[in-house]
Amino acid sequence: MTDSPVDKTYRGDETGSTDEKAATTAVEDNRPQRMQAPEFIRNLTPEEREDLEKKLKRKIDIRLLPAIIIMYIMNYIDRNNIAAARLAGLERDLNLTSTEFQTSVSILFVGYLLMQIPSNLFLNKFGKPAIYLPACMIVWGIISALTAVCTNAAGLLANRFFLGVVEAAYFPGCLYYLSCWYTRKELGFRTAVLYSGALISGAFSGLISAGVTWGMDGARGISAWQWLFIIEGAATVVVALCCFFVLPNFPRTTTWLTDEERTLAIWRLQEDIGEDDWVNSEEQTFWHGARLVFTDSKTYILLVLLFCIVASGTVTNFFPTVVNTLQEGALSGSTRNSNVISLLLTAPPYVLAVIVTYLNATHADKTGERYWHITIPMWVAVVAYIIAATTTSTAPRYLSMMLMVPSVYSGFVVALAWISNTMPRPPAKRAAALAFINAVSNCSSIYASYLYPKSADPHYTVAMIVNCVTAFIAVCAATVMRAVLVRLNRKLDAGIWVEGAINAVPGQAATNGFRFKV
Repeated sequence: MTDSPVDKTYRGDETGSTDEKAATTAVEDNRPQRMQAPEFIRNLTPEEREDLEKKLKRKIDIRLLPAIIIMYIMNYIDRNNIAAARLAGLERDLNLTSTEFQTSVSILFVGYLLMQIPSNLFLNKFGKPAIYLPACMIVWGIISALTAVCTNAAGLLANRFFLGVVEAAYFPGCLYYLSCWYTRKELGFRTAVLYSGALISGAFSGLISAGVTWGMDGARGISAWQWLFIIEGAATVVVALCCFFVLPNFPRTTTWLTDEERTLAIWRLQEDIGEDDWVNSEEQTFWHGARLVFTDSKTYILLVLLFCIVASGTVTNFFPTVVNTLQEGALSGSTRNSNVISLLLTAPPYVLAVIVTYLNATHADKTGERYWHITIPMWVAVVAYIIAATTTSTAPRYLSMMLMVPSVYSGFVVALAWISNTMPRPPAKRAAALAFINAVSNCSSIYASYLYPKSADPHYTVAMIVNCVTAFIAVCAATVMRAVLVRLNRKLDAGIWVEGAINAVPGQAATNGFRFKV
């Protein structure tokens, strides 16, 4: 049977010319080689391998997930408790104008934006998240507690900026951290588990704020909003100290796995993609990863997607204020009582969001599908914002609030996993992509704070329209991303080289396990 030109080029057929053989050697030297499993893995039966992997994942989950959830709860509380502090008298005591308060919210995201990429690249190089993440947590806990001593707008603005600088280390760092322990099909659910910390914090923050506002205002001569920052900042420091003794590092550098478990933990990541993941700090370069991200067109599609999802969800930065608009209907009464009731009413949407986010992410991982698990929730968000913008009736307005939080967050979590699925290797690129996309997407929080002035109460029509439009644009970006990945997968099926993918030898593409998840 006559060889095709592709066969001659890549197999180095004897009938090929000298030039063809030279080209063959060059291609073979640079193409990925199929990796062989370690002997320990090869000697396992499929049943033994499955049983051992289940035990390993359970061990990793127990060690890793509870800690990062609690850490993220504190991260989100310390970032967003200023919204509850507004209802507890912050604006009054510091003599803030509406614009000064809005600026104090938005300036946190300036520091947050500036430090995410440097922080993630440093974490990738340093290779010890068990030290780096809790250390950053201690610092931001102290800064958050010090908000209580602010006496004017200038002090509050400085405090919030530096809080954003330090908090920038956690969320993108944790996304990268998870991608170093779990395969692509496992990331969606684990990302949802991580982000449940934000949702749980939204529920608990309202309850804690209501309790402090009701029972501690004026205690020991300290206002309720000051107690709020002191209590929550101190709790953050305590949690961080505990996490020093719990969190693992990367699979290659952790000490609490047996040799067999460590071998399997490393191999299953190699097997998932087709090449090794994080090996040592010498192989992780700052600028190489950043360059790969900035030259990949998929980065910018994902950037638009995440930016618009986050932009549509910026209502959560002012959620107590938005919920407080219900007082014009059913929440009539004294200002103090209505503020406490508003804080209590912020909890149910976040509780529902935890449930919906878990279900959506679990199904996304089970099916390996991403597009519909992002776009369907965003369509629900579009409907929710239309309802919020067109009525002041209590029941439909609170229904819209119950839909806003679950829809945006459930789509956001799957979109975050899509980044790691789409840019799996090298680790430095994945770290830079997660940080860059997450950082720029949070830019929306800088302008969004100015969409919720008191003068816009109770409709906040402009804010709801902007949120609705950005949710729709997110659907469009996800559609473009899906089309691009489907086209790239067809190329991989055909044995055509795809930049940024884990390519197999041409002609053997059908046996290569790597495909972009759509």
